[in-house]
Amino acid sequence: MKSVSLLLALGLGAAVIAAAACGGNPAPQNTTPAVDTAAENQRMRDSIAAAQAERERQEREAADRAARQREADAAAGRASEEVRNTLASMIHFDYDKSNIRSDDMGTLDQKVAILQANPELRIRIGGHCDERGSDEYNLALGNRRAQSAKQYLVSHGIDASRIETQSWGEEKPLVDGHDESAWSQNRRDEFEITGGGDNLKHP
Repeated sequence: MKSVSLLLALGLGAAVIAAAACGGNPAPQNTTPAVDTAAENQRMRDSIAAAQAERERQEREAADRAARQREADAAAGRASEEVRNTLASMIHFDYDKSNIRSDDMGTLDQKVAILQANPELRIRIGGHCDERGSDEYNLALGNRRAQSAKQYLVSHGIDASRIETQSWGEEKPLVDGHDESAWSQNRRDEFEITGGGDNLKHP
């Protein structure tokens, strides 16, 4: 009888242990997803490479813009210098005359176009003579020569207030000499900018 009771007790204990083993809380599971390290590293390298490529593209574009701007500035500078040289072109006069010669009208027409294209531009016309004649006479003649050029420009639409005149008489010869070769070069009008000469536009 004791043997049966002992067997029952042992069986019951085993059942209890088995029930406890089956019915208890399960062991905790690792829920963190597995990370593919190689794929993550590749994505990071790709992102860095893309950012570097974009930076290089922006730098190339900035360099191209700077180069184009330098070219444009250089072209504008050349055009401005060309306009300045055209504006400075002299006209000449016959002996003891102040009327505009037909071969100088084209030169004055170029100045008209420049003045029209650059409305802020102001100039001074200086009249000059050769050494013959008195100082007083040559000052008056130089003034008539400067006025003739001014009148030509004004008659072609340029506001008279933009043009000053000055006579130098025989005081500033362009060429030293005492013959017609020198005198013909000294009988002239010179043109200089007095205002608005920055960044001159080509007509």
